[in-house]
Amino acid sequence: MYRINKFDDDAAKMAKERWNSIAKPLYGLGKFEKTIIDIAGISGTSEVDISKRAVLVMCADNGIVEEGVTQTGAEVTAVVTENFAKGKTSVCAMARTVGAEVFPVDVGVDADIDGVKNCKIAYGTRNFLKESAMSYAEAEKAVNIGIECVKELAKKRYKIIVTGEMGIGNTTTSAAVTAVILKRGVAEVTGRGAGLSSEGLHRKIEVIKAAIEKHKPNPNDAIDVLSKVGGFDIAALAGVFIGGAIYRIPIVIDGVISSAAALCAEKIAPGCKDFMIASHSSKESAEELILSALGKSAVIYADMCLGEGTGGVMLLPLLDAALSVYRDMETFEAVEIEEYEELV
Repeated sequence: MYRINKFDDDAAKMAKERWNSIAKPLYGLGKFEKTIIDIAGISGTSEVDISKRAVLVMCADNGIVEEGVTQTGAEVTAVVTENFAKGKTSVCAMARTVGAEVFPVDVGVDADIDGVKNCKIAYGTRNFLKESAMSYAEAEKAVNIGIECVKELAKKRYKIIVTGEMGIGNTTTSAAVTAVILKRGVAEVTGRGAGLSSEGLHRKIEVIKAAIEKHKPNPNDAIDVLSKVGGFDIAALAGVFIGGAIYRIPIVIDGVISSAAALCAEKIAPGCKDFMIASHSSKESAEELILSALGKSAVIYADMCLGEGTGGVMLLPLLDAALSVYRDMETFEAVEIEEYEELV
């Protein structure tokens, strides 16, 4: 359905050779070295450049909030989305410090918001305990919106994109999607989100179980899963990950919501996981299960659960520091030191 690129093994090999030629212990920067190598393979060049960077934030409401699965009300989605437009959210503040630009996109907020890219499919999804969250066609439309957003950023020569989201109730939708696709028990993949009580968590789990039993989404068809128990934000982010593989741009996974989207993307377009970078391991219980399923390992373990793309943004200055070594350090040959050998 989608024509994605292949990971460039030659570029990755050249990047690895560059790391191994630098006058330092082999693999001394650990996962940072591997991440730079992966970015080389994604972009198709060992001349790694992530200087022009974006945070793409998909915003949407979720009808399932009606079932009391969140601590805050649905109106918060619109308030925070408006604050994205004003540059007054956590990720906006963080992005300014690392030279990233934040692009909020309204794919389904239950209000009209000025100052954000308007790609609204509907004013929120439907309550999936009662009916499918969206139609199959709406899910496909959301995915294609994500791909189109990456296309636009690619034309403007952005070199790396961090995924972000805003949508009250989206830890419920991400848990539902994850449970179906990974064929895991709902309790195993459902966390407290933004601070649910034990009673609230129990309610959340029971709602997801009932919805999955009612709709019986097909785990082999991620569009079907998204349409029945997902959200517009997750579907659009799935498109962002697919877009990364189409346009050769590394896409940074943030927390559990964007991880669930990445899982969907790999189901829809097998192989696009090669174009994803895992930033951090969220506190949500499903995170490590999803990353393992994608063959990814997070770089940052800091118990973060803020969302918005904040974990992904945290990775950028760490990669900048690693790139300073990759680009600027002398080689063993230049300093006339015998190279380290990889010993077994």
